[in-house]
Amino acid sequence: MPYYTTLGEIPPTRHIQFRRPDGALYSEEVFGTEGFVGPTSTLYHIHPPTQVSGWKNLYSTKVEYVEQSVMRMRHLNTNPLHAEGDAVTGRKVILGNNDVEMSICQPAEQMLYHYKNGQGDDLLFFHYGSGTIHTQFGTLTFGKKDYVVLPKGIIYKIVFNELADADRPEGVTREQMPLGKFLCFETMNTSHYGPPPRYVSKANGQFLEHAPYCERDFRIPQMPLVFDEKGDYEVRIKARDSVHSYIYPYHPLDVVGWDGCYYPYCFNIDSFAPIVGKTHMPPPIHQTFEAHNFVICSFCPRLLDFHPLAIPVPYNHSNLDSDEVLYYVEGNYKARRGIVSGSISLHPQGIAHGPHPGTVEASLGKEKTDELAVMCDTFRPLFPTKFALDIDDPHYPESWRTDHHAPGEVKAAGNQDDTVNTWT
Repeated sequence: MPYYTTLGEIPPTRHIQFRRPDGALYSEEVFGTEGFVGPTSTLYHIHPPTQVSGWKNLYSTKVEYVEQSVMRMRHLNTNPLHAEGDAVTGRKVILGNNDVEMSICQPAEQMLYHYKNGQGDDLLFFHYGSGTIHTQFGTLTFGKKDYVVLPKGIIYKIVFNELADADRPEGVTREQMPLGKFLCFETMNTSHYGPPPRYVSKANGQFLEHAPYCERDFRIPQMPLVFDEKGDYEVRIKARDSVHSYIYPYHPLDVVGWDGCYYPYCFNIDSFAPIVGKTHMPPPIHQTFEAHNFVICSFCPRLLDFHPLAIPVPYNHSNLDSDEVLYYVEGNYKARRGIVSGSISLHPQGIAHGPHPGTVEASLGKEKTDELAVMCDTFRPLFPTKFALDIDDPHYPESWRTDHHAPGEVKAAGNQDDTVNTWT
């Protein structure tokens, strides 16, 4: 977590008596990682957090991957999706491996329960939609283009605002997208999301001056915090590749106060300050989050390279240790044929990739880009699911099979205005 914080009422020191107004003790809970040597927070509950019943297995979450022996570039179009399920049951895993699962969700209904991922961290990116996330650490409000980091073990409930017609993509109906649309990146290897270490002080964990964002850019939980209500409340817990149902005899968000360095938070992608250079800069400058064996990057609008002979679009490259996935959010996609907002591209390790034919010459002299995309780079191969194959464009790999053109023969694939795309 970025920094120590506190919310609500807590005693003056840890592990001492802290009493409710009726004289009974609040129940202290140390909530942390890595066997008490990682980040922790200390929470104070009205009721003991151990008073649960049920233990009912609801459904399996184990993902079946297909075409694991096939290695080719892919284009997945998520735009034809229709709303289904809620913010948890509506998640459709598209790509994944033993380190991360990437899913897309276009919920049809609100959550009627609380949820805890006891298996990994959830990182959500909201492309469309707004609302409130209630957690035992307090309330987070989210909106379009927000990242929301929900560390392992957080109990949460996502409540969407109704999506206005003007906030939907063109041509998408209320029935197709009544609430919103978001990506989920879930850690599958017990690792946790954090900032790139090169941007953080080794002495005290503070963001350094060259970092593209800092503590001020994070939105942390706020009031309301406490729900002091009795009744039967379902909390669904993901663990052991299944979702289990537990019943609490009181509202699960009964925390009166907490402090520490382990909690959920929001970060809007527009707060990322892009790093620019004299010549084309590689993808690590866009890195935003890091977990074990994969990273998340933010490609944001920015000024382009200022060398007089600069080529703004990326050089052809073979990232020999990484699969590269891009989710295209908004901007001008003419530098990639057939790519639109809501597209996902996968370029696997071992295959060289780069700009489409004609786009290099078309990019020369351009001064800015309006691209916005979220990237996931993994250090083990990603595999598609059956759902991914249903939205896969099998002709995408053929789109590079055109040779260079002389400057006077640049085809219409390039941009015609003063912006250019620099997708990797």
